[in-house]
Amino acid sequence: MIFQLIILFVVILVPNLYKSYVPVKNILYQKNNRKEHSAILLDIRAYNQKRDDINRDALNILYAYLKRVNKEIPHENIHVIATDKLEVNLGLRFLIGKGIKVTSYEISDCVCK
Repeated sequence: MIFQLIILFVVILVPNLYKSYVPVKNILYQKNNRKEHSAILLDIRAYNQKRDDINRDALNILYAYLKRVNKEIPHENIHVIATDKLEVNLGLRFLIGKGIKVTSYEISDCVCK
């Protein structure tokens, strides 16, 4: 009985951990070169986390609303702007799963080099 519960726990937990914390491969990280992009900017950050960094040219769709409005996102090259790595991983996996071509991403709060 205990062994079956452990197997059930692993079967449920491992896919969710994978989707959340394992980075998506073959997607470039690009920081602060929005003006050089030919891709459409998709900002999936929460409205209260954008502060002064609001880009008027970007599509502003929260990650939580992607399932509802994914048909409005054009199937062209997309550059995703997110708050943290968790939001990036979940957002990229969802968009790629819907057939949207994501070429790069940016993490706004990252102190990456």
